[in-house]
Amino acid sequence: MAKSSVQTAPDSNAQIARIRNIFQESILNTRNSIELLAPSIAQAAAHMIQALLSDRKILVCGNGGSAADAQHFSAELLNRFERERPGLPCISLTTDTSTITAIGNDYHFDDIFSKQVRALGQAGDVLLGITTSGNSRNVIRAVEAAHERGIVCVALNGRGGGEIAAVLSGNDVNICAPNASTARTQEVHGIVIHCLCDLIDYQLLGQG
Repeated sequence: MAKSSVQTAPDSNAQIARIRNIFQESILNTRNSIELLAPSIAQAAAHMIQALLSDRKILVCGNGGSAADAQHFSAELLNRFERERPGLPCISLTTDTSTITAIGNDYHFDDIFSKQVRALGQAGDVLLGITTSGNSRNVIRAVEAAHERGIVCVALNGRGGGEIAAVLSGNDVNICAPNASTARTQEVHGIVIHCLCDLIDYQLLGQG
């Protein structure tokens, strides 16, 4: 007769202590990011505002959690953020599974965003490329394709910037979260996205 496994009850005090530690790490990391990232966030928002005022659009891409962030950002612009306004043109390149799988199957997964940028992008648009590591090949290739189209790029990354920092040029903006942890980096990315949405609304709608 097989022995039944005995599971010990979780130590609630240890769990609470761990939760507190996660919150404290997140708060400290966020605080340390403010002065470092504020200028580049403002610069990125200025490019996006100029694009929108010029009847251009924002393209955004990323993988995994960064894909979710890309969709989050586009949803806030296409629908609304915290104030009522008309929808703003923003396309998440992560959402069309038929397009993504067709490109990945016929060509390469590294091309899933760059081919969309070449098809949809126009001079004056802005590309927001999100990659926690800074090394996502498909996001890097999207930046390279954007440059071919005269599109300004904003990289939202971490871990020192990674390979994507080396392909940025001209008026491009690098917003690099200062932490090696994926979770802490993604938390800062979420705040950056909300800052961009807020600054866009503030510029277009005025103080509210």
